[in-house]
Amino acid sequence: MSKKHGKHLPGQSQDGGVTDAPDRHQAARARVPSTAVWAGAADAIAGAVPAALGGHRPAPIRVAPGIVAVEPGMRIDLTAVDADADGGLDKVWAKDALGRERERISALQERLYAERARSLLLVFQAIDTGGKDGTIRSVLKGVNPQGCTVSSFKVPSSDELDHDFLWRYHAKTPGRGMIGVFNRSHYEDVLVVRVKELVPDPVWQGRYRLINDFERLLTESGTVVIKFFLHISRDEQKKRLEARIADPEKHWKFDPADLVERKAWDAYQQAFADALSQCSTPRAPWLVVPANHKWFRNYVIARTIADTLEAMDPRFPKAAKGIADLKVPN
Repeated sequence: MSKKHGKHLPGQSQDGGVTDAPDRHQAARARVPSTAVWAGAADAIAGAVPAALGGHRPAPIRVAPGIVAVEPGMRIDLTAVDADADGGLDKVWAKDALGRERERISALQERLYAERARSLLLVFQAIDTGGKDGTIRSVLKGVNPQGCTVSSFKVPSSDELDHDFLWRYHAKTPGRGMIGVFNRSHYEDVLVVRVKELVPDPVWQGRYRLINDFERLLTESGTVVIKFFLHISRDEQKKRLEARIADPEKHWKFDPADLVERKAWDAYQQAFADALSQCSTPRAPWLVVPANHKWFRNYVIARTIADTLEAMDPRFPKAAKGIADLKVPN
């Protein structure tokens, strides 16, 4: 996580803490996010949304076997989830099945785009080397770029710091008809900022509620939110870091500071567990994906996305009358 969040910005000390100097972002940190204020009116929004969405009801998230769904209100123990699990699937079969799931996603995305009534947001979180980039690249291969956006969130800019912490994320949520992908997400503000002590404890602790309000606003407004946590073991991370060091063509992906971040493994695991437990809701549950085996990870995530899109049941809009009778002139 270091190379994404390691810069020291105004108001931060070299050890990651908040300085004693005047912080021009103090007001922004204390401000209640506008997104949370809007979420407070979610009941009113819900009453008006069905007409705008064509009467669609919220679609259930269909979780593929092998993925662990975090039950709302329950505490997840990541040490109890086997990152090496493969669901008993055959590797060759799973790789072949992945192709079929991609075809389903592509076909359903076309209908979602044409319908232009709802949207889908895919959130990916993981520790360094967890496989976010590879998952997105593999699972969404073949998807029409016109109907899909991928947003990566790194060190916030000065402009972003001048707003509430959710501002930059809300701006990237998908519009109707679109699939949006968050490669890292709003959860960074209860993960890395906690571990690196970039804000006081009461600040990040209060963000769980604001995140839930934010996601409720999205789901009440017609966006289906699927959140994947890619769960790898500490040994697997070591192997992947060593592979990057050994391969000259992978050196660009390696930052020596990753080795420093690895020392905070336990702190990050605790932060992940707390975020997953505090922010898994009936409308936007957290899904823990055993991710040591990339082939298994890719298949179950693709299956979950395809099945959920199918449950959304997007449909092509009705054509104008008389089109079938038109003749193209010579």
